[in-house]
Amino acid sequence: MKKILGTIGVFLILASCQNKTQEKTIAMNMDTTAAVTTKENIYQFKVNDLYGKEFDFSTLKGKKVLIVNTASECGLTPQYKDLEAIYKKYSDKNFVIIGFPANNFGAQEPGSNEQIATFCEKNYGVTFPMMSKVSVKGKDMCDVYQFLTQKSKNGLQDSEVEWNFQKYLINEKGELVKVLSPRVLPTDQQIIDWINS
Repeated sequence: MKKILGTIGVFLILASCQNKTQEKTIAMNMDTTAAVTTKENIYQFKVNDLYGKEFDFSTLKGKKVLIVNTASECGLTPQYKDLEAIYKKYSDKNFVIIGFPANNFGAQEPGSNEQIATFCEKNYGVTFPMMSKVSVKGKDMCDVYQFLTQKSKNGLQDSEVEWNFQKYLINEKGELVKVLSPRVLPTDQQIIDWINS
């Protein structure tokens, strides 16, 4: 009888240990799943454009998006011309460009939203959506750029905005797929191939 009770006791202890191990495994799997599902997309954001009107990124579902931080007094400012050219050429192919003026580099975007709008229209005939001036780095970085630069949010990579006219490519699902240096021209073949793919 003692042997039977002893065997049952050992069995119960082993079963209890096994259940605790299974519970830990399930908890770990749940934590991993939670970490994976926290990946965000661009559609959650709403910002104001240069004219103070709300712009909802969820209206871009199904489109490829090129996001670029711009400046009016930069050596790279002539990229506005190429940005407008590819926007006009491919906007009917579910492609859009979103510009974010920023004064983070060399104080090269000192103007107000109204002044930036006038500059873009007068000098480059910009018709792609331009958002209100933001910060793209530092403690006051706007929410959209926190998403673009933090792997924990975008699921792709950590990056830092190097200078004016850095480019972020977003796929039709609102996910970040590529980060391109400011010196990569908007008309670069890798961008054209991506738009056409």
